[in-house]
Amino acid sequence: MITPRRLTALFAIALLVVGLALWAVTAQHRAEQPEAGGSLVLPGLRSHINDVSEVRLIKGDGTRATLKKGTSDWIVGERDFPADSGRVRKLLLDVSDLKVVEQKTSDPASYPQLGVEDVSSPKAGGTRLEIVTPARTFALIVGKPSGSQASFVRAAGVAQSVLAEPQVTPDADPRQWLDKSIIDIPEQRVKEVAVQPASGPKYTVTRASAQQTDFTVPDLPKGRELSAPSVADPVASALASLTLDDVRKPGTVTDAPAHATFRTFNGLSLDLTGHKDGDRRFIAVSASSSAKDTQSEAQQLNARFAGWELEIPSYKYDSLFRPLDELLKKPEPPAHAAAGKKAGKGSSAKPAAPGSK
Repeated sequence: MITPRRLTALFAIALLVVGLALWAVTAQHRAEQPEAGGSLVLPGLRSHINDVSEVRLIKGDGTRATLKKGTSDWIVGERDFPADSGRVRKLLLDVSDLKVVEQKTSDPASYPQLGVEDVSSPKAGGTRLEIVTPARTFALIVGKPSGSQASFVRAAGVAQSVLAEPQVTPDADPRQWLDKSIIDIPEQRVKEVAVQPASGPKYTVTRASAQQTDFTVPDLPKGRELSAPSVADPVASALASLTLDDVRKPGTVTDAPAHATFRTFNGLSLDLTGHKDGDRRFIAVSASSSAKDTQSEAQQLNARFAGWELEIPSYKYDSLFRPLDELLKKPEPPAHAAAGKKAGKGSSAKPAAPGSK
């Protein structure tokens, strides 16, 4: 038999159970929602920063970059080519340090204004960033920048968006994560360059010693001379701070290739083969050495670039394979043609009057 006293006790217990359930739900909700006032957007990431094995950057239009941690370095998965590890590290540190400046909307209808909507739509403005560790995968949608110091972000699966700093600008284009350094051979090291452009005669720019200021071009065509004493110097400096735009495996070449062989004073030789593909410019690089001091350098270059075509900026390509005619003074017109032209300009004869003989 349920007495009024027992009924009251049961009611009190029921209230306690409901209260505990509501507290648990609220606590979980608060744990998932980023707090204001300098709290971390992704708490827990900082302690796992050295355990990250993969970083994925995904856009709604299908653009994506996958950065994979190898045994000694990072790799761009879409190219299977070394990544700029310093840039990857900076991204991870910036994301782990992301702190809330201000809470923003939690209404999905307003997400596009900040660029923090899910990237399931091709029109989505933000980038989904997934940071994979053995313990868990941290996911964040990075939206529009705010000024130069902050960005709008939203932890994936969480309703609340926030303004956070430092500013994070993840790029889902795989090309932007490549290690873009190729070769840095300053002009001071170069002894000579043998150039065979895709069309036109081959030639060599050379100098006798490193102290010689300007490069000479022996065996010029008869009657021709360099347009200036230093005109050949840019050919010799074309490998200084050479960087790439993209990489690919060798394909079928339909145009005439160009060649350039650089030789340094300390025995390093670099053979470059270039070709054009539409508005893109590619080179293949191979190295050799005739001196002990540069053997290791040649081996490292071959290990990195063997089996690759490297896309480089057009202006660098043009410097590497510059036609000889562009180094020379324009030829003088033949003497009789010049004299005839002068005579034609100086004539003041008037037409004869009608009826005159």
